[in-house]
Amino acid sequence: MCGIAGILRLDGAPVDESVLCRMAETLRHRGPDDHGTLVDGPVGLASRRLAIQDLSPRGHMPMSSEDGRHHIVFNGEIYNFQELRRELERAGSRFRSGSDTEVVLEGYAQLGEAILGRLRGMFAFAIWDARDRTLLLARDRLGKKPLYYAADDRRVAFASEPKALLQDPSLRASPNPIAIHHYLTWGYVPSPWCAFDGVRKLPPAHLLTVHAARLESRRYWDLHYRPKRGGAEADLVGELRNTLQEATALRLISDVPVGALLSGGVDSSLVVALIRRVHTGAVRTFSIGFDDAAFDERDHAAAVARHLETEHHALVVRPDAVAMVPRLAWHYDEPFADSSAIPSFALAALARSRVTVALGGDGGDESFLGYDRYLAARAGGMVDAVPQTLRALISRGAPLLPKGGPKTRRHRIRRLVESLGRNAEQRYAQWMMYFDDAAKRTLYADGLAPVAATPSEALLAAAFAASDADTFVEASAHTDVQTYLPDDLLVKMDIASMAHSLEVRSPLLDHHVVEFAASLPARLKLRGLTQKYLLKEVARPWLPAGILDRRKMGFGVPLHRWFREDLREMAYDVLLDRRARERGYFQPRAVRRLLDEHSAGTALHHHRLWNLLMLEWWHRTWIDQPPPVAPPEVPAVNAREPVTNGARA
Repeated sequence: MCGIAGILRLDGAPVDESVLCRMAETLRHRGPDDHGTLVDGPVGLASRRLAIQDLSPRGHMPMSSEDGRHHIVFNGEIYNFQELRRELERAGSRFRSGSDTEVVLEGYAQLGEAILGRLRGMFAFAIWDARDRTLLLARDRLGKKPLYYAADDRRVAFASEPKALLQDPSLRASPNPIAIHHYLTWGYVPSPWCAFDGVRKLPPAHLLTVHAARLESRRYWDLHYRPKRGGAEADLVGELRNTLQEATALRLISDVPVGALLSGGVDSSLVVALIRRVHTGAVRTFSIGFDDAAFDERDHAAAVARHLETEHHALVVRPDAVAMVPRLAWHYDEPFADSSAIPSFALAALARSRVTVALGGDGGDESFLGYDRYLAARAGGMVDAVPQTLRALISRGAPLLPKGGPKTRRHRIRRLVESLGRNAEQRYAQWMMYFDDAAKRTLYADGLAPVAATPSEALLAAAFAASDADTFVEASAHTDVQTYLPDDLLVKMDIASMAHSLEVRSPLLDHHVVEFAASLPARLKLRGLTQKYLLKEVARPWLPAGILDRRKMGFGVPLHRWFREDLREMAYDVLLDRRARERGYFQPRAVRRLLDEHSAGTALHHHRLWNLLMLEWWHRTWIDQPPPVAPPEVPAVNAREPVTNGARA
């Protein structure tokens, strides 16, 4: 696991190595163990290394082939590297290290771009072919590892995080209005956009080649929901169990200590159970909790830890929300409105205090239909036969329904009724939005007026159109795999973990698991009101029934309460002060109305307010001043009640 960066000068000028060093320094948190640079005339590569496989100097990067033709910087883990190494050795390759990086390098030397189809893991890497004068950038299938790039007629630069690109004096830190417009809709900047003008994300499952000053990008993998597999349910349970056990065993290969993140939900609990099945040594698990019972899953995590006899470590945390805002703005580089980044930071810090690698449960909801909105999508589909005019009339009655808190059934029912006037895809988009078109018309001022008509919904519409799923519920999940998963959830965990130099591996995101799940009939994933049906059948012999059958809680923080308490003063001060007003993005009266209504308890605007707060703080961190190389020195989390040993958790 590493941070990578590089520059290719298209004008033939030599790369300034001091710029490479500054780029690498901003990525120190991603790789505290080693660093290196390589300059070959117009190309320069840089790396910060978190040593996981082959801790010796032989794993140093940038790494070069024995003949000096190919050079690589690599971020990620290739879980089947030992199998690939044996194949490459039979074909004539000689290896000087025990690292997976060298396997990728030699695999490219032998197979070219075809090596991408053989890699099983998470990765973002760059390979410079010194003979053909070609630069290859590539990113893993599902987008676990990030890769940004900036290109003009003089150079192409790339890095694991935009902050490294900003060390290049030829790139000026300025906002991209279209990206900000999309961010306000979704709470994240979707690929391929970036909040910085002139910077783009390489999308998941894509490669980018640069040769003779030409850039060419293409997709090398896609997920398909057809054809569906048949067979007896018991056989499918067995096949899924075997696939999951193999994916988990591969992710336990490491030369450093490995643990697991345990929330007490189905997915993370299943991952710990899988570790128990394929690993004979002690298992360390980590969880955090909050004083607010609606957001605290410690009891469930402790029950799993006792049941599986893990060495459990738990903390009650009370994040300093005010201190977290500038720290999140620095680490995430782009405005990012998923407030579950806060507990993710705390959990990563706890795990890193004892291990370097941790397995997590990301990916189960998208593959096995675990979100409540998939139930709502199916319910909405049942009423689509009702004339649209009647559904629109019913939706206008939503304000008459009783209100509820953010996690209550009343709140979910009200959101469903509000959306009934739309078609199925528009309805799904509305559930995912922070600000829809109507809200933006009220909110936007002259600064965003030129992009106001750009349809953010078109991003989801394109994802729906790209899906070959037979059912709308599965098409919704596939849309999430293309958008929400890589641009929100995986960004959240990658940044939170790497901020603490922790590598997080996700067995449920193994592409063999994801492809198997996509091939299952929808009824085996969502049966009646039971979500993740087949996945739960795999886990049922290993976990307490109370874990499998309880309602999904989610990994969040009491943001609605914080904006009436901890964050109230900061929100008013920051969102209404002169600097924020002079950006010209928003109508001050509209912002004040959101603040006042939420403070008074007459509406729930906490997600929208967090969205606006993170956008404003992004400007203050990256646009209003020279790009900072290091994060702010502020404590962000107060922890108490440390608990170890699953028997006492």
